[in-house]
Amino acid sequence: MKTALLISTYNWKEALSLIFKSIEEQTQLPDEILIADDGSREDTKIIIDKFRQIVPTPIIHVWHEDIGFRRSMILNKTIAQANADYIIQIDGDCIMHKDFIKDHISNASPNTYLYGSRVNIKSQYIEKVIKTEHIKFNFASKEIKNKTRALHISALSKLYKPHTEVSSKIRGCNLSFWKNDFITINGYSEDFEGWGMEDSEMIQRMHNNGILAKRLRYSGIVFHMYHKSASKDNASHNNTLLLMTRKSKVVTCEKGINQYL
Repeated sequence: MKTALLISTYNWKEALSLIFKSIEEQTQLPDEILIADDGSREDTKIIIDKFRQIVPTPIIHVWHEDIGFRRSMILNKTIAQANADYIIQIDGDCIMHKDFIKDHISNASPNTYLYGSRVNIKSQYIEKVIKTEHIKFNFASKEIKNKTRALHISALSKLYKPHTEVSSKIRGCNLSFWKNDFITINGYSEDFEGWGMEDSEMIQRMHNNGILAKRLRYSGIVFHMYHKSASKDNASHNNTLLLMTRKSKVVTCEKGINQYL
C-alpha cells in the first residue's frame, strides 16, 4: 500500500514550516507528500522548495490562482495527481503527533475511512509556538486545550471499531481514505465555494456508498493552531447542499475530481 500525506494550505508559511518539522519527526514517513495550495504567495513555494532538500519523500505541489476560497477544487486537483493508494489528509494549520502517519497506516482497512482527533493550541500561545518552532505537545502541555485528546494510548485506540453512522466529530483536518473510494464518489463537490461543509458532504457521500467510518481516538492526533476563520458568508448555501446529499442519499457529485483525471 502506497500512502500520501495531503496538506491543504493558503498563505500561512510559518504554520506550514511547523508541519514540515513535524514530518521530519514522524516515526513512519508516507510515500509522497501532496500540497494542495489554494493560491498562496510565492513565499509558500520557497518554503516548500526548501523542504524538498531535507526529506527523501517526493513532494507534489499543486497551485491555482487565488480567486477566493476554493478548497474543494484544489483538493480534487491535487488528489488527481497522487500516485498513492491511500490518502492521509490534514490542514495547513495542524502539527502532527510523531506517530500520526504510522497510526493512520496501521489502522487502514478496506471499505473504511478514518477520522482522528484535533487538539487545539490556545490562541495566546500561537505566536510563541511559531517563534520557538515548538511542535511537541502532550497531556501536560500548558499550550493546549482538550487535553484528553492529546493522550496517545494504542491499547485504548484499538477499542474503537468501524461504524455506519456519520459522526459529528469528523474534521477535514484529520482524515484518511482510499483513493479509489474517493474517486468512486467523484471526490469533493466543487459546488462548495467559500467556507463550510465540504468535508461533511464528501463524507456523507462515502456513507451513502456503503463506506464505513472508524474513529482514531487516542491515536492519529494533530495539534491545531488557532487562527481567524475564513468568511462564512456562504455557509448557509453549503449547509443546504449537505442536507440535500443526506436526504437524497446522493453518491456522486457533478463537478468533482473526474475533471482532472
